[in-house]
Amino acid sequence: MSGKLVIGNWKMNTRGDSARQLAAELLADRDTNREGVAIAAPAVYLAELAEQLKGSGIALSAQDVSRFDADGAFTGEVSAAMLADAGCRYALVGHSERRQYFAESNEALLKKMRHAIAAGLVPVLCVGETLEQREAGDYMEVVRRQLALLADIDHGDEYVVAYEPVWAIGTGKVATLEQIAEIHAFIKNWCLQKAGGSAKIRVLYGGSVKAENAESILATKHVDGALVGGASLDARSFRVICQAAGKMI
Repeated sequence: MSGKLVIGNWKMNTRGDSARQLAAELLADRDTNREGVAIAAPAVYLAELAEQLKGSGIALSAQDVSRFDADGAFTGEVSAAMLADAGCRYALVGHSERRQYFAESNEALLKKMRHAIAAGLVPVLCVGETLEQREAGDYMEVVRRQLALLADIDHGDEYVVAYEPVWAIGTGKVATLEQIAEIHAFIKNWCLQKAGGSAKIRVLYGGSVKAENAESILATKHVDGALVGGASLDARSFRVICQAAGKMI
């Protein structure tokens, strides 16, 4: 658990050739080819990338995981066991885009968390408020409700929380360092008090993390790493972010 964790979320981007090329560029750089760096690639490329990354320091993450745990008639779904078998170490759960476009509930996300953990994956629960909720002063309550499912996770299980203010994702807007420190402290305290006091909790910041602001964000109190979106698709930008994280080991 030492050092910062940086996960690059490629979202619904890349094709086979560009995914392999981007992975190759990350493998060739000691700042990105190291422990504490992971990439969340599209599901169709996970198995191939796992082979390419084998023996490297870069971990692989799924962008989502099914709420169903057993093999069966669930067309289009990818189970936690399948993701682990394909070589994943992490799985994003409840990203704001999944909540927005697929109306994922806490009940469904709890199932995903449990299945991921049972399969040996480390789930990364994404939480965060909209601009309207932030401006109304409701952001703490919004995040608390999103965190509530963690109270039903077994004590001692390893998981990660990624705080991504929805209003800062892909907009170029970034929360102030004071805002980041405040909400990260709240999340850590809540997890320690309400979710069994797991010593394995890490809280990442996401939301327009770029090469230009990574160092100051990663140096902020209670920030254990970053969930990087668009900047992770550019090897040079991602390198700078990982380099900043590496300085803080």
